[in-house]
Amino acid sequence: MSGQAIQDGTTANGPVVIDRPQAGKPHAGKVLAAIQPHCDDIPLFAAGAVIRLIDEGYTGHLIRVSNDDMAGPGTTGNTVLQNERDNQAVARALGCRSVFDLNYSNHQMDQESRLEMRARLIFLFRLLKVDTVVCYDPWGHYEENPDHSVTAQVVEAACWMAGGSKDYPEHFAAGLQPHGVSEKYYFARGPQLVNRVMDISSVIDRKVAVNRLNVTQGPAGQSGAALRKSLAERGLQIPLLGDDDESAANNYIKYYVLERDRQVGARHGLEFAEPYHYIGPPADTQQDFVRRHAVPLK
Repeated sequence: MSGQAIQDGTTANGPVVIDRPQAGKPHAGKVLAAIQPHCDDIPLFAAGAVIRLIDEGYTGHLIRVSNDDMAGPGTTGNTVLQNERDNQAVARALGCRSVFDLNYSNHQMDQESRLEMRARLIFLFRLLKVDTVVCYDPWGHYEENPDHSVTAQVVEAACWMAGGSKDYPEHFAAGLQPHGVSEKYYFARGPQLVNRVMDISSVIDRKVAVNRLNVTQGPAGQSGAALRKSLAERGLQIPLLGDDDESAANNYIKYYVLERDRQVGARHGLEFAEPYHYIGPPADTQQDFVRRHAVPLK
């Protein structure tokens, strides 16, 4: 697939790599930062990739940029508390070792200092020695939520600047070292360039479970059970939802909320898959150049 617009708005940019599960721990020793503006972003768009990469050896950390104060029922204070609890539960289910909440106000990030946000992320990338990030695509189109686009842009800049030897020298005085991020898995809600498709068929039920933990603002299962009950009252049913509320909760998320994953998978002969704009390490390094051209001195 090359240069072809597909149903969910993504566009393939050249050949699409199918990233299939790998046996063992091929990523042992590497560090992953899953970065989300809100506590439902990674669960909805990238939980499959995060689960798989951690299973394959990554040490994972979850960074939430907002405090989610505008997303949930009840008072603002209750919303913040409940989302914080949900986010902690999501991190555990993903297999992340730690959680960092930057606590910016929800829907207000376009008024925050991007310089400060970037600096905080650079510190975390150096502290944790992050090799790979999973985050919103800074080049995704038609993104209506300012938190998503701001987060994506500061993450992209921080990935590069964290490797510099002169930015924030106080970090080095504290014992940190330059550490640039070499791999990015970028996702988007709307159109984006896609060059990697992550096969998440083997972990789709775990992705469903992660989304059920977003009780405050995510699907959390109650929508499927409520829909099943509402249909029954009208003498209708959706067999796909199953015969009880627990099945309805899981299947509603699996076959409705995560329908895009099923569609992306179907286009590539997979059951479920997540699309990404993947940016990896340079294909041609100085060592490669030396290896190809160096000869003994005459």
